[in-house]
Amino acid sequence: MPKFAANLSMLFTEVDFLDRFEAAAKAGFKGVEYLFPYDHAPAEIKAKLDAHGLTQVLHNLPAGDWGAGERGIACHPDRVEEFREGVERAIEYATALGCKQVNCLAGIQPQGVGIDQARQTLVENLRFAANKLEAAGILLLAEPINTRDIPGFFLNRTEQALAIFDEVGSQNLKLQYDIYHMQIMEGDLAPTIEKHLDRIAHVQLADNPGRHEPGTGEINYPFLFAHLDRLGYQGWIGCEYKPKTTTREGLGWLDEARG
Repeated sequence: MPKFAANLSMLFTEVDFLDRFEAAAKAGFKGVEYLFPYDHAPAEIKAKLDAHGLTQVLHNLPAGDWGAGERGIACHPDRVEEFREGVERAIEYATALGCKQVNCLAGIQPQGVGIDQARQTLVENLRFAANKLEAAGILLLAEPINTRDIPGFFLNRTEQALAIFDEVGSQNLKLQYDIYHMQIMEGDLAPTIEKHLDRIAHVQLADNPGRHEPGTGEINYPFLFAHLDRLGYQGWIGCEYKPKTTTREGLGWLDEARG
C-alpha cells in the first residue's frame, strides 16, 4: 500500500495550522506536506513534527506573493535573484525540518515575456536550485499544473516537464506527478506513471471534478493505488484535496485503501 501524507494546506483546515499536525497524526497519517512553512519559525514546526511522530515529506520553494495571485517565479526573467534567495531560505527550512525534497512552482508566464525566454529562465533556475539543493542533500521536484485552475501556468504537461529536465541535466531533479492536474491536462494516468516511474519522486492526489477526496469523481483510485504497488513505487502520495465536507468525514477512502 502506498504511503499517504496529509497536505496541511488543504486538510484539517477546521483548526489552526500548527494544530493540524496533531489532527493528521490522530487520523493515522505518518507524513505531512503543505505549500509553505515560512510563516512559522523552523523550530516551531519541528517541535510539532517530533511531538506527533510525523515525517516532513515536502514543502515548496518560496513562490512570490501568493496572496496576490502569484504561483511561482521560476520562469520570471526579472526575478532571478529573488528566486535564488528563496532557494537558500528553502534549504534552511528543509534542513531544520528533516525534509528531503522540495518542490519548485514554475509560475505563470509573465505578460510581455515570450515562451522561449520564460523556458530558458526556468531551465537556468532549476539548474541553480538542483545544484544548491544537491549539496545540501535535498531533492528538487517540479510539478506540472493544469491551466484551468491556474490559467497561464507555464509547466503544464508531463512530457514538457521532462524535456525541460533533460535540458537542465541534473540527476537531482525529479517529477512531482499530481494525478488531479494531469487528469485534466492529459489523462492516460496509469500508462504515463508506468512509463516515467523512474523520474517520479512524489505523487499527489485529488479527484476530478471538484478536487475533492478520492471516490467523489471520475478517477479510479483503487486501481491506481494497486497499479503503483505493482510498479514498486516507494515514494509518498500527498493528499492535496479539498474535503467535500470535513476532513475527518471524508477519510473513508483512506480506511479502504489501508484495508
